[in-house]
Amino acid sequence: MKYLQYIFFTLATSFICNAQQDPHFSMYRYNMNVITPAYAGTSGNLEAVFGVRSQWTGVQGGPETLNFNVNTPVSDKIGVGLTVVSDKVFVLDETHLYADFSYKLKLAEELDLYAGIKAGGSFLKIDLNKVGIEDDPLFAENISTFNPNVGVGFYLKAPKYYISVSAPSLLSNDRYEKEGVNPVSASDDTQFFMGGGYDFDISPDFKLRPSVLGKVVTGAPFSLDLTSSLLYKERIELGANYRLDESVTMFLTTSFLENVLTFGYAYEHTTTDVNTYTNGTHEIILKFKLN
Repeated sequence: MKYLQYIFFTLATSFICNAQQDPHFSMYRYNMNVITPAYAGTSGNLEAVFGVRSQWTGVQGGPETLNFNVNTPVSDKIGVGLTVVSDKVFVLDETHLYADFSYKLKLAEELDLYAGIKAGGSFLKIDLNKVGIEDDPLFAENISTFNPNVGVGFYLKAPKYYISVSAPSLLSNDRYEKEGVNPVSASDDTQFFMGGGYDFDISPDFKLRPSVLGKVVTGAPFSLDLTSSLLYKERIELGANYRLDESVTMFLTTSFLENVLTFGYAYEHTTTDVNTYTNGTHEIILKFKLN
């Protein structure tokens, strides 16, 4: 049992270091604040999103993510936002806290370019007591640290499409490494996102909404999301997402009170070997939009 716990700790640590430096949501179009600070204020409304993502259900200590973000325009050209993400997996507990600022440049009558910056950092805690291994110096001391970071992004918006380019974490922090025999930090490499989406009018009631999102992290495999959905009367959206060599997702969102409140649910089925041990991933969002 001691060695099984050690193996799981190693896998969990590897997951945090390489695959989960920032949570990657299936319904990313509803969590654009996490991807780019330039999104703040782009809708012209105050938006608040609360999300829950339970990854690899059925695996004890599997990743659990809570996300809250709010953004609003404060003038015709300036938007601000706040993002809080809590990410937990086994003995690792990380909370990201960032403030966003965006500035709008009008390129044409119906084409705007938003430039954004974000600043904040991550609080990292490692509770090695949960491993349950005694008399081993590797697990003798818990870890608690804060890593500051900054990010930039650009968001091109038109009535029917958007294009996003961003680097939400520019600083490469050493947040998990060995100091003697104790683990004290981990590599947090620079990340780059690029994506876009388009809304095709099929009829007065229906829209087809394809989108794509690519993610590049130094030392990790390239991640690519291909998404397509059908929107009915701006109220009900049914879609699917394919993450290259990783997962397939189905999602449904519905809006109430004249689109003031939106609820969404996604079920993600992994296509990797982890599928043998898990019952899939569940993701829920609740979005408020106020004029």
